[in-house]
Amino acid sequence: MTRGARPLLPRAGQAWPAACWLLGLLLSPPQFALAADLALAPAAAPLSAPQSAPALAAPGPVSPVPSPAASAPAAVPELSTLSLNQRRIVTFRASLLGDTPTERTELARQALAQALQAGGPGRVTHHLQDGSVRLEVDGQAVFFLLPGDLGGPRPASLLEPAAREVSRRLQTAVDEDREATDPRSLARGALYAALASGLAFALLRLLLALRRRLTLRMQKALKRGSTNGTVGLLVQDYMAHARTATQWLAGALTLAAILLLLDAWATFVVRQFAYTRPWGERSTAWLLDLGQQLLKVIAQAVPSLVVAVLIFWLARVGSRLLSAFLARVERSEIHLPWLDADSAMPTRRLGNLVIWLFALAMAYPYLPGANSEAFKGVTVLAGLMLSLGASSVVGQALSGLTLLYSRSLRVGEYVKLGDTEGTVVALGLFTTKVQTGLGEEVSVPNTVVFNQPIRNFSRLVADGQFVMHTAVTIGYATPWRQVHAMLLEAARRTPGVAQAPAPYVVQTALSDFYVEYRLCAQSNKQAPQRRAEAMSQLHTHIQDVFNEMGVQIMSPHYRSDPPEAQVVPPGPWASQAEAQAPLSPPSGSVASEPGRTAELN
Repeated sequence: MTRGARPLLPRAGQAWPAACWLLGLLLSPPQFALAADLALAPAAAPLSAPQSAPALAAPGPVSPVPSPAASAPAAVPELSTLSLNQRRIVTFRASLLGDTPTERTELARQALAQALQAGGPGRVTHHLQDGSVRLEVDGQAVFFLLPGDLGGPRPASLLEPAAREVSRRLQTAVDEDREATDPRSLARGALYAALASGLAFALLRLLLALRRRLTLRMQKALKRGSTNGTVGLLVQDYMAHARTATQWLAGALTLAAILLLLDAWATFVVRQFAYTRPWGERSTAWLLDLGQQLLKVIAQAVPSLVVAVLIFWLARVGSRLLSAFLARVERSEIHLPWLDADSAMPTRRLGNLVIWLFALAMAYPYLPGANSEAFKGVTVLAGLMLSLGASSVVGQALSGLTLLYSRSLRVGEYVKLGDTEGTVVALGLFTTKVQTGLGEEVSVPNTVVFNQPIRNFSRLVADGQFVMHTAVTIGYATPWRQVHAMLLEAARRTPGVAQAPAPYVVQTALSDFYVEYRLCAQSNKQAPQRRAEAMSQLHTHIQDVFNEMGVQIMSPHYRSDPPEAQVVPPGPWASQAEAQAPLSPPSGSVASEPGRTAELN
């Protein structure tokens, strides 16, 4: 007997097992689940014991209705989905009278095509029969839905709601199949699609115009905010970055709105045609499902985020309290035996660093995605990159901390670091900034500062002043007492040189042809803030005094005397100090060593 000629009723030997099976279903507790989704989803599910099933209708005579015990067990679980014009109707999981799910799908497709070709009204009905459901189109059986197609434990109790859902989907597929060949429906869909396209284009132009207006408004708000006190100064410093950020923000908002608009337009257009309508429905379902998942993730992350925010808030409060306390120590308002004003600033930085690192370690498990493998991989990669590339940075920071705690430098002191000489304006963990008297600001790496001697001209001077010293080399023919007196006179004439403590002169070297004299003094409150200007004033007075006394300032190696004295003759360059009495009257000629005159090599 062929497959299409199977008997419609079960054989007598199969009736008793079927009756016992139905009685067990009636006595078992119902299962409350989404039966329709289980029957329609193509995902694999655990199969219960092999269910008996009615045969699938095929073209020709009506298929037989077997008893539940007649179906053969499937050796390997198999899934097959029946679709019509892109719309999924049902997924077969169980075998029926030796027919695999794939064979059942093919027979159902043939029976459905035959029913649609008959040209009937396309009315879909379903009938519960012997533990299975027969679905018909215009009274012609198309396929049977078995409990085994649902999957899960005790699927028989879910058979009726699943049958209603499958029947609804089959009715929708039949209606769309007739609509796909209806010229009026196609024309109406094309008209609606054209109108929607025009409206979407107009809205797209409107979004782009709104983006430009939003950017202009935000930039105007930034300009107004740049005139409001401290916040205005901060906005002015970062105006370029703020403008870039506003443009990026406006662009991101516009892009998100355009994507939503395009998704709505595409969904509406494809839903106007029966053949592509399932795609539009799946797109809408996907977007809604994505939004639902996003909201679910956000809702699940809210408690952890609250804990993390609370931890960071406590860290911020602790950091502020520590900064306020150490700021008073730095201003000498609080005196501690183990912490002085110079060490308060680096201690504050270290304390804040420890607080925030501890807060980050405590809040890390509460951050969204902290336990994911991707997050862990990124953190491991970042740690590896820091360990390999941050050795020099760590060395700079340690050198900076050592300089800060050793108190070798202070802000405002005049120092010489290698070839750099100037006033310290900033002490950082990585660099030390020095302003020279020539309009320059030099950033010296702390490792360089740490590895070379530091000459400090302000540490031994009170009231934030600095030491001033300069050297001249004079021949042996000039009395050293006269040189001392001239250098002290130049210091007395310089307004920026303090008279208490009194300046003094030392002889630092007795060379072959000259003596090196060094004038040492301290600046006073009238001295310029830049040491270079104060030293320039001192040098001008030294030149004036030596010219008045007729003493040459030179360091030659002697071979013969020059014909003329190497001094500047009186002239319009002379200072008012020339009107004063000289320290000692000049001898009428340049003071020099008898019998030898100087000539530059």
